[in-house]
Amino acid sequence: MNRPEPDGPADSPVSPAPPNSPTSPAPSNSPSSEPPGPTNSPTPPTPRVPLHLRLRRNRGRLLRRSLAALLVLVVALCTAAVVAYRMTDIPEPHPETVTQSTVFVDDKGSYLGRRGPVDRQEVALSQVPRYVQDAVIAAENRTFRTDDGVSPRAIARAVLASLTGGERQGGSTITQQYVKNALLSPEQSLSRKAREALIAIKLDRTRSKDAILEGYLNTVYFGRGSAGIEAASRNYFGVDTRRLTVSQGAALASIINIPSYYEKAGSDPEVTATLRARWVWVLDAMAASGSITAKQRADAAFPAFRFYPPGTTEGQRQYMIDVAAQEAADRLGITEDQLARGGYTVHTTFDLSLQDAATEAVKDLKGGKSGKGSKGVTLHAAVVAIAPGDGAVRLLYGGSDYARQPFNDAVGGAVEVGTALDPFHKVRLSGPLGALRKTAAPTPLKLASAYAAVAAGGVYAAPYTVTKITRDGRQVYTAHPDTQRALDEKEVFMVDQQMLTAYQQAAPSIRAVPSTSADGSVPRTFFTAGAGGGITRRTVWSTGLDPQLALTVALFADRPGKKKGTTVPAQLPNDPPPTDSAAETAAQIWQLATTGAKKG
Repeated sequence: MNRPEPDGPADSPVSPAPPNSPTSPAPSNSPSSEPPGPTNSPTPPTPRVPLHLRLRRNRGRLLRRSLAALLVLVVALCTAAVVAYRMTDIPEPHPETVTQSTVFVDDKGSYLGRRGPVDRQEVALSQVPRYVQDAVIAAENRTFRTDDGVSPRAIARAVLASLTGGERQGGSTITQQYVKNALLSPEQSLSRKAREALIAIKLDRTRSKDAILEGYLNTVYFGRGSAGIEAASRNYFGVDTRRLTVSQGAALASIINIPSYYEKAGSDPEVTATLRARWVWVLDAMAASGSITAKQRADAAFPAFRFYPPGTTEGQRQYMIDVAAQEAADRLGITEDQLARGGYTVHTTFDLSLQDAATEAVKDLKGGKSGKGSKGVTLHAAVVAIAPGDGAVRLLYGGSDYARQPFNDAVGGAVEVGTALDPFHKVRLSGPLGALRKTAAPTPLKLASAYAAVAAGGVYAAPYTVTKITRDGRQVYTAHPDTQRALDEKEVFMVDQQMLTAYQQAAPSIRAVPSTSADGSVPRTFFTAGAGGGITRRTVWSTGLDPQLALTVALFADRPGKKKGTTVPAQLPNDPPPTDSAAETAAQIWQLATTGAKKG
Protein backbone atom coordinates (compact mmCIF):
# COMPACT_ATOMS: atom_id res chain seq x y z
CA MET A 1 0.00 0.00 0.00
CA ASN A 2 1.00 3.58 -0.67
CA ARG A 3 2.32 5.67 2.16
CA PRO A 4 0.45 9.09 2.31
CA GLU A 5 2.40 12.11 1.38
CA PRO A 6 3.21 14.46 4.16
CA ASP A 7 1.24 17.69 4.35
CA GLY A 8 2.87 21.04 3.95
CA PRO A 9 5.22 22.45 1.49
CA ALA A 10 7.61 20.07 -0.13
CA ASP A 11 11.20 20.19 0.78
CA SER A 12 13.83 20.73 -1.75
CA PRO A 13 14.71 17.53 -3.51
CA VAL A 14 17.45 15.34 -1.83
CA SER A 15 20.02 13.68 -3.96
CA PRO A 16 20.37 9.95 -3.41
CA ALA A 17 23.62 8.82 -1.65
CA PRO A 18 26.22 6.98 -3.66
CA PRO A 19 25.91 3.25 -3.60
CA ASN A 20 29.08 2.83 -1.56
CA SER A 21 28.25 5.62 0.82
CA PRO A 22 27.86 4.61 4.43
CA THR A 23 24.65 6.49 4.55
CA SER A 24 23.09 4.74 1.61
CA PRO A 25 20.33 2.38 2.56
CA ALA A 26 20.84 -1.30 2.26
CA PRO A 27 19.52 -2.78 -0.99
CA SER A 28 16.06 -4.14 -0.71
CA ASN A 29 14.52 -7.04 -2.51
CA SER A 30 11.09 -5.49 -2.20
CA PRO A 31 9.75 -3.77 -5.33
CA SER A 32 8.30 -1.12 -3.13
CA SER A 33 10.35 1.48 -1.42
CA GLU A 34 8.40 0.78 1.78
CA PRO A 35 10.24 -0.97 4.62
CA PRO A 36 9.60 -4.70 4.80
CA GLY A 37 6.94 -5.78 7.22
CA PRO A 38 6.43 -9.04 8.97
CA THR A 39 6.12 -12.15 6.87
CA ASN A 40 4.62 -15.56 7.50
CA SER A 41 7.39 -17.56 5.77
CA PRO A 42 9.41 -19.92 8.16
CA THR A 43 13.10 -19.13 9.16
CA PRO A 44 15.48 -21.69 7.76
CA PRO A 45 17.34 -23.75 10.55
CA THR A 46 20.94 -22.84 11.45
CA PRO A 47 23.24 -25.60 10.32
CA ARG A 48 25.08 -27.58 13.21
CA VAL A 49 28.80 -27.15 13.39
CA PRO A 50 30.57 -30.51 13.73
CA LEU A 51 32.11 -31.29 17.13
CA HIS A 52 35.67 -31.44 15.88
CA LEU A 53 35.22 -28.00 14.32
CA ARG A 54 33.80 -26.60 17.54
CA LEU A 55 36.71 -28.11 19.53
CA ARG A 56 39.16 -26.72 17.04
CA ARG A 57 37.59 -23.29 17.26
CA ASN A 58 37.49 -23.42 21.15
CA ARG A 59 40.77 -25.26 21.68
CA GLY A 60 42.63 -22.26 22.92
CA ARG A 61 39.87 -21.27 25.28
CA LEU A 62 39.56 -24.81 26.67
CA LEU A 63 43.30 -25.07 27.13
CA ARG A 64 43.40 -21.79 29.01
CA ARG A 65 40.55 -22.91 31.25
CA SER A 66 42.19 -26.30 31.95
CA LEU A 67 45.50 -24.70 32.78
CA ALA A 68 43.77 -22.24 35.07
CA ALA A 69 41.91 -25.05 36.85
CA LEU A 70 45.11 -27.07 37.20
CA LEU A 71 46.93 -24.07 38.56
CA VAL A 72 44.19 -23.46 41.09
CA LEU A 73 44.35 -27.13 42.14
CA VAL A 74 48.13 -27.05 42.48
CA VAL A 75 47.99 -23.84 44.49
CA ALA A 76 45.27 -25.31 46.70
CA LEU A 77 47.24 -28.50 47.27
CA CYS A 78 50.43 -26.60 47.99
CA THR A 79 48.61 -24.31 50.37
CA ALA A 80 47.04 -27.28 52.10
CA ALA A 81 50.46 -28.99 52.33
CA VAL A 82 52.10 -25.88 53.76
CA VAL A 83 49.30 -25.44 56.27
CA ALA A 84 49.43 -29.12 57.22
CA TYR A 85 53.22 -28.99 57.55
CA ARG A 86 53.09 -25.94 59.81
CA MET A 87 50.30 -27.42 61.91
CA THR A 88 52.12 -30.76 62.30
CA ASP A 89 54.20 -31.03 65.46
CA ILE A 90 56.87 -33.62 66.06
CA PRO A 91 55.37 -35.80 68.83
CA GLU A 92 57.27 -37.15 71.79
CA PRO A 93 58.37 -40.79 71.53
CA HIS A 94 55.99 -43.41 72.92
CA PRO A 95 56.79 -44.31 76.54
CA GLU A 96 57.45 -47.92 75.59
CA THR A 97 60.08 -46.85 73.05
CA VAL A 98 62.10 -44.89 75.60
CA THR A 99 61.75 -47.35 78.49
CA GLN A 100 65.06 -49.05 79.13
CA SER A 101 65.91 -52.30 80.84
CA THR A 102 68.74 -52.88 83.29
CA VAL A 103 71.43 -55.27 82.14
CA PHE A 104 73.56 -57.56 84.30
CA VAL A 105 77.04 -58.67 83.25
CA ASP A 106 79.56 -60.99 84.86
CA ASP A 107 83.02 -60.15 86.17
CA LYS A 108 84.45 -60.14 82.63
CA GLY A 109 81.61 -58.11 81.09
CA SER A 110 79.79 -61.04 79.50
CA TYR A 111 76.03 -60.67 79.27
CA LEU A 112 74.25 -62.37 82.15
CA GLY A 113 70.65 -61.25 81.77
CA ARG A 114 68.31 -58.32 82.25
CA ARG A 115 65.42 -56.93 84.24
CA GLY A 116 62.72 -54.71 82.75
CA PRO A 117 59.61 -54.73 80.55
CA VAL A 118 61.63 -54.51 77.31
CA ASP A 119 65.17 -55.49 76.45
CA ARG A 120 66.46 -52.07 75.49
CA GLN A 121 69.34 -49.81 76.43
CA GLU A 122 70.19 -46.54 74.73
CA VAL A 123 73.64 -46.04 73.29
CA ALA A 124 75.16 -42.86 71.88
CA LEU A 125 75.90 -42.87 68.16
CA SER A 126 79.54 -42.26 69.01
CA GLN A 127 79.55 -45.74 70.58
CA VAL A 128 78.32 -47.34 67.35
CA PRO A 129 81.23 -48.07 64.96
CA ARG A 130 80.94 -46.14 61.70
CA TYR A 131 80.95 -49.36 59.67
CA VAL A 132 77.94 -50.57 61.67
CA GLN A 133 76.10 -47.33 60.89
CA ASP A 134 76.98 -47.71 57.21
CA ALA A 135 75.81 -51.33 57.24
CA VAL A 136 72.36 -50.29 58.46
CA ILE A 137 72.20 -47.54 55.83
CA ALA A 138 73.25 -50.00 53.10
CA ALA A 139 70.56 -52.45 54.19
CA GLU A 140 67.66 -50.07 54.81
CA ASN A 141 68.09 -46.69 53.07
CA ARG A 142 71.14 -46.06 50.91
CA THR A 143 70.18 -42.43 50.24
CA PHE A 144 69.74 -41.64 53.93
CA ARG A 145 72.61 -39.16 54.12
CA THR A 146 71.25 -37.10 51.20
CA ASP A 147 67.47 -37.58 51.01
CA ASP A 148 64.77 -35.33 52.49
CA GLY A 149 63.52 -37.95 54.90
CA VAL A 150 60.85 -39.44 52.63
CA SER A 151 60.68 -41.75 49.65
CA PRO A 152 58.05 -40.62 47.09
CA ARG A 153 58.06 -44.03 45.45
CA ALA A 154 57.44 -45.79 48.74
CA ILE A 155 54.62 -43.38 49.58
CA ALA A 156 53.06 -43.92 46.15
CA ARG A 157 53.22 -47.71 46.59
CA ALA A 158 51.64 -47.42 50.04
CA VAL A 159 48.84 -45.20 48.73
CA LEU A 160 48.15 -47.59 45.85
CA ALA A 161 48.15 -50.58 48.20
CA SER A 162 45.70 -48.83 50.53
CA LEU A 163 43.37 -47.89 47.68
CA THR A 164 43.44 -51.32 46.05
CA GLY A 165 43.51 -53.38 49.24
CA GLY A 166 46.91 -54.83 48.37
CA GLU A 167 49.63 -56.04 50.72
CA ARG A 168 51.44 -53.65 53.02
CA GLN A 169 54.34 -51.96 51.30
CA GLY A 170 57.81 -51.45 52.72
CA GLY A 171 60.69 -49.41 51.43
CA SER A 172 60.30 -46.44 53.78
CA THR A 173 63.34 -44.34 54.58
CA ILE A 174 65.15 -44.68 57.88
CA THR A 175 63.57 -41.40 58.96
CA GLN A 176 60.08 -42.68 58.14
CA GLN A 177 60.75 -45.96 59.93
CA TYR A 178 61.87 -44.06 63.02
CA VAL A 179 58.74 -41.91 62.93
CA LYS A 180 56.55 -44.97 62.49
CA ASN A 181 58.25 -47.05 65.18
CA ALA A 182 58.85 -44.43 67.85
CA LEU A 183 56.49 -41.51 67.30
CA LEU A 184 53.27 -42.84 65.74
CA SER A 185 50.84 -45.68 66.24
CA PRO A 186 51.14 -48.81 64.06
CA GLU A 187 47.79 -48.01 62.37
CA GLN A 188 47.81 -48.59 58.59
CA SER A 189 45.85 -45.80 56.88
CA LEU A 190 46.38 -43.06 54.32
CA SER A 191 45.99 -40.31 56.92
CA ARG A 192 48.64 -41.89 59.17
CA LYS A 193 50.95 -42.40 56.18
CA ALA A 194 50.52 -38.73 55.21
CA ARG A 195 51.25 -37.62 58.76
CA GLU A 196 54.27 -39.91 58.85
CA ALA A 197 55.62 -38.23 55.70
CA LEU A 198 55.04 -34.72 57.07
CA ILE A 199 56.73 -35.53 60.38
CA ALA A 200 59.62 -37.21 58.54
CA ILE A 201 60.17 -34.12 56.40
CA LYS A 202 59.99 -31.83 59.41
CA LEU A 203 62.30 -34.11 61.39
CA ASP A 204 64.80 -34.14 58.54
CA ARG A 205 64.80 -30.32 58.41
CA THR A 206 65.00 -29.71 62.15
CA ARG A 207 67.40 -32.43 63.31
CA SER A 208 70.72 -33.71 62.12
CA LYS A 209 71.06 -36.97 60.27
CA ASP A 210 73.18 -38.33 63.13
CA ALA A 211 70.45 -37.54 65.67
CA ILE A 212 67.85 -39.32 63.52
CA LEU A 213 70.10 -42.34 63.00
CA GLU A 214 70.82 -42.55 66.73
CA GLY A 215 67.11 -42.52 67.54
CA TYR A 216 66.47 -45.16 64.90
CA LEU A 217 69.22 -47.49 66.10
CA ASN A 218 67.97 -47.22 69.69
CA THR A 219 64.36 -48.12 68.83
CA VAL A 220 64.34 -50.43 65.81
CA TYR A 221 63.45 -54.07 66.58
CA PHE A 222 66.05 -56.76 65.87
CA GLY A 223 64.25 -59.90 67.04
CA ARG A 224 65.06 -62.04 70.09
CA GLY A 225 63.18 -59.48 72.16
CA SER A 226 65.84 -56.87 71.37
CA ALA A 227 64.71 -53.26 70.98
CA GLY A 228 67.69 -51.27 69.79
CA ILE A 229 71.17 -52.20 68.66
CA GLU A 230 72.73 -52.48 72.14
CA ALA A 231 70.34 -55.26 73.20
CA ALA A 232 70.71 -56.91 69.79
CA SER A 233 74.51 -56.91 70.05
CA ARG A 234 74.31 -58.77 73.37
CA ASN A 235 71.56 -61.19 72.40
CA TYR A 236 73.09 -62.21 69.07
CA PHE A 237 76.81 -61.98 69.79
CA GLY A 238 77.26 -61.43 73.54
CA VAL A 239 79.15 -58.13 73.12
CA ASP A 240 78.50 -54.42 73.50
CA THR A 241 77.75 -52.38 70.38
CA ARG A 242 81.15 -50.72 70.38
CA ARG A 243 82.81 -54.14 70.08
CA LEU A 244 80.88 -55.29 67.00
CA THR A 245 82.99 -56.38 64.04
CA VAL A 246 82.28 -55.50 60.41
CA SER A 247 80.75 -58.94 59.85
CA GLN A 248 78.59 -58.77 62.97
CA GLY A 249 77.41 -55.26 62.12
CA ALA A 250 76.41 -56.33 58.61
CA ALA A 251 74.55 -59.33 60.03
CA LEU A 252 72.54 -57.17 62.46
CA ALA A 253 71.74 -54.72 59.66
CA SER A 254 70.48 -57.62 57.54
CA ILE A 255 68.19 -58.83 60.33
CA ILE A 256 66.18 -55.58 60.49
CA ASN A 257 64.29 -56.54 57.32
CA ILE A 258 62.44 -59.52 58.89
CA PRO A 259 63.55 -59.78 62.53
CA SER A 260 60.96 -62.36 63.59
CA TYR A 261 62.32 -64.71 60.92
CA TYR A 262 66.03 -64.05 61.21
CA GLU A 263 66.15 -64.28 65.02
CA LYS A 264 66.77 -68.04 64.71
CA ALA A 265 69.97 -67.50 62.78
CA GLY A 266 72.64 -69.86 64.01
CA SER A 267 70.20 -72.52 65.17
CA ASP A 268 68.00 -72.97 62.07
CA PRO A 269 70.05 -73.92 58.95
CA GLU A 270 67.49 -72.56 56.47
CA VAL A 271 67.20 -69.22 58.26
CA THR A 272 70.98 -69.01 58.56
CA ALA A 273 71.46 -69.62 54.81
CA THR A 274 68.89 -66.96 53.92
CA LEU A 275 70.49 -64.44 56.23
CA ARG A 276 73.93 -65.23 54.84
CA ALA A 277 72.74 -64.27 51.34
CA ARG A 278 71.40 -60.94 52.57
CA TRP A 279 74.59 -60.40 54.58
CA VAL A 280 76.65 -60.78 51.40
CA TRP A 281 74.37 -58.28 49.64
CA VAL A 282 74.88 -55.72 52.40
CA LEU A 283 78.66 -56.14 52.48
CA ASP A 284 78.88 -55.83 48.70
CA ALA A 285 76.92 -52.58 48.86
CA MET A 286 79.23 -51.28 51.59
CA ALA A 287 82.30 -52.13 49.52
CA ALA A 288 80.81 -50.52 46.40
CA SER A 289 80.08 -47.28 48.29
CA GLY A 290 83.50 -47.16 49.91
CA SER A 291 82.18 -47.72 53.44
CA ILE A 292 84.65 -50.58 53.84
CA THR A 293 87.85 -51.34 52.02
CA ALA A 294 88.36 -54.18 49.60
CA LYS A 295 90.50 -55.91 52.22
CA GLN A 296 87.78 -55.60 54.86
CA ARG A 297 85.31 -57.11 52.40
CA ALA A 298 87.65 -59.96 51.57
CA ASP A 299 88.41 -60.68 55.22
CA ALA A 300 84.74 -60.65 56.30
CA ALA A 301 83.51 -64.06 57.50
CA PHE A 302 79.93 -64.91 58.38
CA PRO A 303 79.73 -64.53 62.19
CA ALA A 304 78.76 -67.15 64.76
CA PHE A 305 75.53 -66.43 66.66
CA ARG A 306 74.54 -67.18 70.23
CA PHE A 307 72.17 -70.11 70.28
CA TYR A 308 68.49 -69.25 70.27
CA PRO A 309 66.22 -69.95 72.06
CA PRO A 310 68.30 -69.92 75.28
CA GLY A 311 69.37 -73.17 76.89
CA THR A 312 68.70 -74.43 80.41
CA THR A 313 71.77 -72.75 81.90
CA GLU A 314 70.45 -69.31 80.93
CA GLY A 315 67.25 -69.93 82.87
CA GLN A 316 69.33 -70.92 85.90
CA ARG A 317 71.08 -67.54 85.79
CA GLN A 318 67.93 -65.90 87.09
CA TYR A 319 68.92 -66.97 90.61
CA MET A 320 72.04 -64.82 90.34
CA ILE A 321 70.16 -61.90 88.79
CA ASP A 322 67.62 -61.96 91.63
CA VAL A 323 70.35 -61.55 94.21
CA ALA A 324 72.28 -58.92 92.28
CA ALA A 325 69.12 -56.91 91.49
CA GLN A 326 68.12 -56.76 95.14
CA GLU A 327 71.61 -55.68 96.15
CA ALA A 328 71.88 -53.07 93.35
CA ALA A 329 68.53 -51.49 94.21
CA ASP A 330 69.55 -51.34 97.87
CA ARG A 331 72.88 -49.67 97.03
CA LEU A 332 71.15 -47.05 94.86
CA GLY A 333 68.33 -46.45 97.32
CA ILE A 334 65.59 -47.25 94.80
CA THR A 335 63.03 -50.01 94.31
CA GLU A 336 63.74 -53.04 92.16
CA ASP A 337 61.06 -51.86 89.73
CA GLN A 338 62.82 -48.51 89.36
CA LEU A 339 66.07 -50.36 88.83
CA ALA A 340 64.52 -52.55 86.13
CA ARG A 341 63.29 -49.52 84.14
CA GLY A 342 66.31 -47.33 84.76
CA GLY A 343 68.69 -48.37 82.00
CA TYR A 344 71.52 -49.33 84.37
CA THR A 345 74.34 -51.75 83.72
CA VAL A 346 75.06 -53.83 86.82
CA HIS A 347 78.53 -55.36 86.89
CA THR A 348 78.46 -58.45 89.08
CA THR A 349 81.08 -60.59 90.77
CA PHE A 350 79.93 -63.79 89.09
CA ASP A 351 82.12 -65.93 86.85
CA LEU A 352 79.65 -66.94 84.14
CA SER A 353 81.74 -69.68 82.58
CA LEU A 354 82.24 -71.26 86.01
CA GLN A 355 78.55 -70.87 86.76
CA ASP A 356 77.50 -72.66 83.59
CA ALA A 357 80.03 -75.43 84.14
CA ALA A 358 78.86 -75.90 87.73
CA THR A 359 75.26 -76.08 86.55
CA GLU A 360 76.16 -78.98 84.28
CA ALA A 361 78.18 -80.66 87.04
CA VAL A 362 75.32 -80.52 89.55
CA LYS A 363 72.75 -81.69 87.01
CA ASP A 364 73.81 -85.35 87.24
CA LEU A 365 74.71 -85.84 90.87
CA LYS A 366 75.57 -89.44 91.68
CA GLY A 367 73.48 -89.31 94.80
CA GLY A 368 70.38 -89.19 92.61
CA LYS A 369 69.75 -86.79 89.79
CA SER A 370 69.06 -83.26 90.92
CA GLY A 371 65.30 -83.01 90.85
CA LYS A 372 62.58 -85.58 91.45
CA GLY A 373 63.65 -88.84 93.06
CA SER A 374 61.91 -91.96 94.32
CA LYS A 375 58.69 -91.71 96.30
CA GLY A 376 58.29 -88.02 95.58
CA VAL A 377 61.64 -87.06 97.15
CA THR A 378 63.30 -84.04 95.53
CA LEU A 379 67.06 -83.66 95.75
CA HIS A 380 68.32 -80.10 96.19
CA ALA A 381 71.82 -78.76 95.65
CA ALA A 382 73.22 -75.33 96.49
CA VAL A 383 76.71 -74.17 95.53
CA VAL A 384 78.51 -71.02 96.69
CA ALA A 385 82.05 -69.86 95.90
CA ILE A 386 83.51 -66.76 97.59
CA ALA A 387 86.80 -64.90 97.26
CA PRO A 388 88.37 -64.99 100.76
CA GLY A 389 89.25 -61.63 102.27
CA ASP A 390 87.15 -59.80 99.66
CA GLY A 391 83.65 -61.28 99.83
CA ALA A 392 83.01 -61.32 96.09
CA VAL A 393 80.62 -64.17 95.26
CA ARG A 394 82.05 -65.95 92.22
CA LEU A 395 79.52 -68.75 91.96
CA LEU A 396 75.92 -68.99 93.14
CA TYR A 397 73.89 -72.06 92.23
CA GLY A 398 70.46 -71.76 93.81
CA GLY A 399 68.42 -74.49 92.18
CA SER A 400 67.94 -76.68 89.13
CA ASP A 401 64.94 -74.94 87.56
CA TYR A 402 64.08 -71.30 88.18
CA ALA A 403 60.76 -71.60 86.36
CA ARG A 404 59.67 -74.45 88.64
CA GLN A 405 61.35 -73.19 91.81
CA PRO A 406 62.17 -69.47 91.91
CA PHE A 407 63.24 -69.81 95.56
CA ASN A 408 67.03 -69.58 95.83
CA ASP A 409 68.40 -72.42 97.97
CA ALA A 410 71.88 -70.84 98.13
CA VAL A 411 70.85 -67.60 99.83
CA GLY A 412 67.48 -68.43 101.34
CA GLY A 413 67.54 -72.14 102.00
CA ALA A 414 67.78 -73.20 105.64
CA VAL A 415 69.92 -76.33 105.49
CA GLU A 416 70.42 -78.43 108.63
CA VAL A 417 74.03 -77.88 109.57
CA GLY A 418 74.74 -81.04 111.61
CA THR A 419 78.49 -81.50 112.04
CA ALA A 420 79.42 -78.93 109.36
CA LEU A 421 80.32 -76.39 112.07
CA ASP A 422 82.27 -78.79 114.29
CA PRO A 423 85.68 -77.25 113.36
CA PHE A 424 84.52 -73.99 115.01
CA HIS A 425 83.49 -75.55 118.35
CA LYS A 426 86.81 -74.89 120.09
CA VAL A 427 87.06 -71.23 119.12
CA ARG A 428 85.20 -68.13 120.18
CA LEU A 429 82.92 -66.81 117.47
CA SER A 430 81.96 -63.15 117.56
CA GLY A 431 80.77 -60.44 115.24
CA PRO A 432 79.17 -61.70 112.03
CA LEU A 433 80.16 -65.29 112.84
CA GLY A 434 78.61 -65.22 116.30
CA ALA A 435 75.12 -66.00 115.04
CA LEU A 436 76.23 -69.24 113.37
CA ARG A 437 76.27 -71.16 116.64
CA LYS A 438 72.74 -70.03 117.40
CA THR A 439 71.21 -71.43 114.21
CA ALA A 440 70.72 -75.07 113.42
CA ALA A 441 70.06 -74.42 109.75
CA PRO A 442 72.15 -71.63 108.19
CA THR A 443 72.03 -70.71 104.53
CA PRO A 444 74.80 -72.07 102.28
CA LEU A 445 75.95 -68.48 101.65
CA LYS A 446 76.47 -67.82 105.36
CA LEU A 447 78.33 -71.08 105.93
CA ALA A 448 80.56 -70.45 102.90
CA SER A 449 81.39 -66.94 104.14
CA ALA A 450 82.40 -68.38 107.53
CA TYR A 451 84.87 -70.79 105.95
CA ALA A 452 86.08 -68.00 103.63
CA ALA A 453 87.13 -66.12 106.78
CA VAL A 454 89.27 -69.09 107.75
CA ALA A 455 90.84 -69.13 104.28
CA ALA A 456 91.59 -65.38 104.63
CA GLY A 457 93.49 -65.84 107.88
CA GLY A 458 90.58 -64.87 110.12
CA VAL A 459 89.37 -61.82 108.15
CA TYR A 460 85.65 -61.93 107.55
CA ALA A 461 84.41 -60.22 104.37
CA ALA A 462 80.70 -59.58 103.91
CA PRO A 463 79.58 -61.38 100.76
CA TYR A 464 78.54 -59.13 97.88
CA THR A 465 77.54 -59.64 94.24
CA VAL A 466 77.74 -56.14 92.67
CA THR A 467 81.09 -54.49 91.88
CA LYS A 468 79.84 -51.34 90.15
CA ILE A 469 76.76 -49.82 88.48
CA THR A 470 76.85 -47.54 85.45
CA ARG A 471 74.22 -45.48 83.64
CA ASP A 472 74.62 -43.47 80.44
CA GLY A 473 78.35 -44.08 80.58
CA ARG A 474 78.67 -42.73 84.15
CA GLN A 475 79.60 -44.82 87.15
CA VAL A 476 76.95 -44.34 89.84
CA TYR A 477 78.12 -46.95 92.36
CA THR A 478 81.38 -48.70 93.22
CA ALA A 479 81.65 -51.53 95.74
CA HIS A 480 84.20 -51.55 98.53
CA PRO A 481 84.84 -54.79 100.46
CA ASP A 482 83.44 -54.71 104.00
CA THR A 483 85.95 -56.63 106.11
CA GLN A 484 86.68 -57.14 109.79
CA ARG A 485 88.73 -59.57 111.80
CA ALA A 486 86.67 -62.45 113.13
CA LEU A 487 89.37 -64.96 114.19
CA ASP A 488 92.92 -64.53 115.40
CA GLU A 489 95.79 -66.56 114.01
CA LYS A 490 95.56 -69.24 116.70
CA GLU A 491 91.85 -69.71 116.15
CA VAL A 492 92.38 -69.98 112.39
CA PHE A 493 95.01 -72.66 112.97
CA MET A 494 92.67 -74.61 115.28
CA VAL A 495 89.78 -74.55 112.79
CA ASP A 496 92.08 -75.57 109.97
CA GLN A 497 93.50 -78.47 111.98
CA GLN A 498 90.02 -79.71 112.84
CA MET A 499 89.10 -79.68 109.14
CA LEU A 500 92.30 -81.47 108.21
CA THR A 501 91.72 -84.16 110.86
CA ALA A 502 88.20 -84.74 109.64
CA TYR A 503 89.51 -84.97 106.09
CA GLN A 504 92.11 -87.58 107.05
CA GLN A 505 89.48 -89.65 108.88
CA ALA A 506 87.02 -89.48 106.00
CA ALA A 507 86.19 -92.34 103.68
CA PRO A 508 88.76 -93.20 100.97
CA SER A 509 86.46 -91.82 98.26
CA ILE A 510 86.52 -88.39 99.92
CA ARG A 511 90.26 -88.48 100.58
CA ALA A 512 90.77 -89.24 96.88
CA VAL A 513 89.86 -85.63 96.09
CA PRO A 514 93.03 -83.83 94.90
CA SER A 515 94.54 -81.50 97.51
CA THR A 516 96.11 -78.85 95.31
CA SER A 517 95.40 -75.14 95.72
CA ALA A 518 94.45 -72.75 92.95
CA ASP A 519 98.03 -71.48 92.57
CA GLY A 520 99.60 -74.89 93.16
CA SER A 521 101.65 -73.75 96.17
CA VAL A 522 99.37 -73.74 99.23
CA PRO A 523 97.77 -76.97 100.49
CA ARG A 524 94.01 -76.86 100.35
CA THR A 525 91.73 -78.01 103.16
CA PHE A 526 88.74 -80.11 102.20
CA PHE A 527 85.99 -80.95 104.67
CA THR A 528 82.75 -82.95 104.31
CA ALA A 529 80.11 -83.22 107.05
CA GLY A 530 76.37 -82.92 107.56
CA ALA A 531 73.30 -83.98 109.50
CA GLY A 532 72.31 -87.57 110.08
CA GLY A 533 74.44 -90.61 109.48
CA GLY A 534 74.47 -93.94 107.74
CA ILE A 535 71.31 -94.56 105.78
CA THR A 536 69.52 -91.64 107.49
CA ARG A 537 71.68 -88.90 106.09
CA ARG A 538 69.58 -85.73 105.74
CA THR A 539 72.11 -83.11 104.65
CA VAL A 540 75.68 -83.08 103.37
CA TRP A 541 78.06 -80.11 103.35
CA SER A 542 81.30 -80.31 101.39
CA THR A 543 83.73 -77.39 101.66
CA GLY A 544 87.09 -76.74 100.06
CA LEU A 545 89.20 -73.65 100.61
CA ASP A 546 92.51 -71.96 100.01
CA PRO A 547 93.58 -68.28 100.03
CA GLN A 548 92.04 -67.71 96.57
CA LEU A 549 88.68 -69.48 96.89
CA ALA A 550 86.22 -70.90 99.40
CA LEU A 551 83.72 -73.36 97.88
CA THR A 552 80.74 -74.96 99.59
CA VAL A 553 78.36 -77.58 98.16
CA ALA A 554 75.22 -78.42 100.15
CA LEU A 555 72.93 -81.37 99.43
CA PHE A 556 69.54 -81.89 101.03
CA ALA A 557 66.18 -83.37 100.12
CA ASP A 558 62.48 -82.80 100.77
CA ARG A 559 59.14 -84.39 99.99
CA PRO A 560 55.55 -83.11 99.87
CA GLY A 561 54.03 -82.39 103.28
CA LYS A 562 50.58 -83.34 104.49
CA LYS A 563 49.20 -79.92 103.68
CA LYS A 564 48.94 -78.92 100.06
CA GLY A 565 51.84 -76.77 98.89
CA THR A 566 54.15 -77.66 101.78
CA THR A 567 57.31 -79.74 101.97
CA VAL A 568 59.14 -81.51 104.77
CA PRO A 569 62.79 -82.66 105.00
CA ALA A 570 63.52 -86.09 103.60
CA GLN A 571 66.44 -88.51 103.67
CA LEU A 572 69.01 -88.23 100.92
CA PRO A 573 69.32 -91.13 98.44
CA ASN A 574 71.84 -93.69 99.72
CA ASP A 575 73.08 -95.35 96.56
CA PRO A 576 75.81 -94.21 96.19
CA PRO A 577 76.46 -92.52 99.55
CA PRO A 578 75.51 -88.84 99.39
CA THR A 579 78.78 -87.82 101.09
CA ASP A 580 80.67 -89.27 98.14
CA SER A 581 78.40 -87.45 95.69
CA ALA A 582 78.83 -84.10 97.44
CA ALA A 583 82.62 -84.49 97.71
CA GLU A 584 83.01 -85.54 94.09
CA THR A 585 80.79 -82.71 92.87
CA ALA A 586 82.70 -80.19 94.95
CA ALA A 587 85.99 -81.59 93.65
CA GLN A 588 84.78 -81.33 90.06
CA ILE A 589 83.66 -77.72 90.50
CA TRP A 590 86.88 -76.91 92.34
CA GLN A 591 88.89 -78.27 89.45
CA LEU A 592 86.92 -76.08 87.04
CA ALA A 593 87.51 -73.05 89.24
CA THR A 594 91.23 -73.62 89.75
CA THR A 595 91.78 -74.34 86.07
CA GLY A 596 90.10 -71.07 85.25
CA ALA A 597 92.23 -69.27 87.84
CA LYS A 598 95.42 -70.63 86.29
CA LYS A 599 94.29 -69.62 82.80
CA GLY A 600 93.38 -66.14 84.02
